[in-house]
Amino acid sequence: MRLLLVEDDDRVAAALSAVLARHGFDVTHARSGEEALRALLPDGGAPFAVVLLDLGLPDQDGFEVCGRIKRSTDTRVIMVTARADVRSRIHGLNLGADDYVVKPYDTGELLARIHAVSRRPPEQRDPSERTDGPHPAVRLGPIAIELPTRQVEVDGEVVQLTRKEFDLLALLAQRPGVVFRREQIISEVWRTNWEGTGRTLEVHVASLRSKLGLPALIETVRGVGYRLVVPAAR
Repeated sequence: MRLLLVEDDDRVAAALSAVLARHGFDVTHARSGEEALRALLPDGGAPFAVVLLDLGLPDQDGFEVCGRIKRSTDTRVIMVTARADVRSRIHGLNLGADDYVVKPYDTGELLARIHAVSRRPPEQRDPSERTDGPHPAVRLGPIAIELPTRQVEVDGEVVQLTRKEFDLLALLAQRPGVVFRREQIISEVWRTNWEGTGRTLEVHVASLRSKLGLPALIETVRGVGYRLVVPAAR
């Protein structure tokens, strides 16, 4: 099984790589987020089964790296970090991490978690969720969303959206009719778990409804979050 170990501390990485190798794993070590993302590009070999991801990386936060990995690949991600607070755990899982292990950890438990995560069946994704290459526009009634170009049209007319407005719309459009929790939206769109972002989310929802001219497009599910209701073609 191929593993990608993302860890900026060479001593920690060397020790863990040695243990993993003794248990039959083929380990590749990346010291930064960008190095990890490059390593995940297809190289003609077997894909990585699991990424062991530290959060304290020198070039970018591990949360951002996790989000980028999960948006473009189906690779399993286990966050391995010293951040033990509940908010960080929730934030990581909301971003799509498959597991979260706090340092210091028992090696046997980490191995068991790697095996458990790798045995999970592949995720069934809708093509509209993938943002790593061109594909047809996502069409929802009168709305067309071009993910590669970040362009949105309503009845053939281009609507100018801010970066976060587009990210919010694209997220909800992944699963029309499914309720996205506020915490999940804030984690995926704003890359934060700061509770004060809630008001910003409400403002962006209201702005989307107004700009798209579809007040009923995004439905508020009181006490939970929001869902996208596909409008009828006009």
